[in-house]
Amino acid sequence: MTTHNMLIAPDFSPERFAGWHMFNTLIQKRANLNMHLNTPASHTEQQQIITAGDIQVIYANPFDAAALIREQGYKAVARPIGKSDEMVIAAGANSDINVLEDIKAGATIAMANNRDVKLIGLRLLEAVDIEESDLSWDVTETYQAAARKVIKGDAQAAFFLAEVFHGFSRLTKAQLSVLIESDLADISHVLLIKDDFPDTDIFMNAILNLHNDPDGQEALAELGMPQGFEAMDEEDAEFMIDLMETLLD
Repeated sequence: MTTHNMLIAPDFSPERFAGWHMFNTLIQKRANLNMHLNTPASHTEQQQIITAGDIQVIYANPFDAAALIREQGYKAVARPIGKSDEMVIAAGANSDINVLEDIKAGATIAMANNRDVKLIGLRLLEAVDIEESDLSWDVTETYQAAARKVIKGDAQAAFFLAEVFHGFSRLTKAQLSVLIESDLADISHVLLIKDDFPDTDIFMNAILNLHNDPDGQEALAELGMPQGFEAMDEEDAEFMIDLMETLLD
């Protein structure tokens, strides 16, 4: 039986790792497909895997999804229900930055290499007249590393994917102070399938019906997606890409 490759974007909380393996195991059983799960540790590793190989299915962040759809022959087929990509800007709890207005030109912002989080964060900073060129950027391998930079005082603030931030330990969160959290609702990670993937229909049937039985519900709960996935069409994908491009303008 042919083995297909599925890649999961690296910007999920570590406690979701087991959930992705449960998800992959269930999809293989229900679609009768061999799926090899790729879980890159960083955006750089993700790019290397996609460039080097034969990846049929990608769970992608919205910024990467736009490029993969426009340039690399993928189509968006599903997204998690009620799980938008929000972001948090946080400073050290013991720092002198207590509100967004306290971030000044010349400040260092730590963040993982996640461009949609950066775009949303920059939109939020427009309210206090701060632009990308006003800041220094410390790009870390993980969000946990970005948190450490802020806690140690090596960065004045950090950008986080909200789900990752809320998944930090109580000790980590106690050392951070939330300045703002976005509330966009229309931007989310999406499930992409390569145009020439031969088993799209049976794969999609397995994905969209995961929430209908206890095993599937358990896997989805582990992923923080209790409502499961909904189908996306080309129009839905274009709407989201347009929204991302609006953030870029």
